[in-house]
Amino acid sequence: MFDLSGKVALVTGASRGLGRADALALARAGCDVVVADLLVESDPNLEKIAEASDSVMARVMVTDQVVFTERTAREIRELGRRAEALQMDVTDFQMVREVVDRVVEQFGHLDILVNNAGTHDHAGQIMDQSPELWERDLRVNLTGAYNCSQAVWPHMRARNFGRLIFMSSVAGVAGGFGQASASTTSAGILGLMRSLALEGARHGITSNAVVPGIIATESFRTTPPEMVDRMVLRTAMRAPGRPDDVAGAVCYLASDEAAYVTGVQLPVAGGIDLFTF
Repeated sequence: MFDLSGKVALVTGASRGLGRADALALARAGCDVVVADLLVESDPNLEKIAEASDSVMARVMVTDQVVFTERTAREIRELGRRAEALQMDVTDFQMVREVVDRVVEQFGHLDILVNNAGTHDHAGQIMDQSPELWERDLRVNLTGAYNCSQAVWPHMRARNFGRLIFMSSVAGVAGGFGQASASTTSAGILGLMRSLALEGARHGITSNAVVPGIIATESFRTTPPEMVDRMVLRTAMRAPGRPDDVAGAVCYLASDEAAYVTGVQLPVAGGIDLFTF
């Protein structure tokens, strides 16, 4: 639907779920893609890295062998695009900058950044929220997106072209019961996105956010059934979305068709953000 031939994208948190779907969809649209994630399946220290991340979901995905960073890059190359799988911790600015510089050196330029990396496994009402996990979520979800955006900025500005695409959530717009850290960081992402939309407008850089509702990713399948039922009933379409639904929105925001779209939060939520009864 959208022609991204000749473009180069960096997708963070792309080992699975929305990031993997985004990377593959961008490749199908003609884009060369760098698949970046903290977890890379061939890393001999994979389990230790997952443990050190303080992420329950990361540990579950490693145990269940649901880490597809290198596999995603191979699938992209099979489509005839260039691709590389790189390990990157979005909380480590020096590592982020080195990865971005490597991408520009190897691919020649960097046009699209999809800030998808995030943690979403910290649940509990305010008295049960963990101060350590609160800080982790701020570092990964919010500072991570800031680090990546700052690192790509000079390269995009030098070419007078760029697409920054952030991944927020409906919890960042409507709040989320028992999701203080997830809601706060998702809302912060929207503020960062709008600020960069203002700063980038005169330099050919657009900045937008996709705002998913409940999407049937690998991690969603670990959600207790009773909670899934409640969320589905809260959704106007009475069904979870597919990762490709989000990936389609990402491809649109990356395309020339969205050249005059900036500062927008685009819900892909099946109507969960509407008053449903």
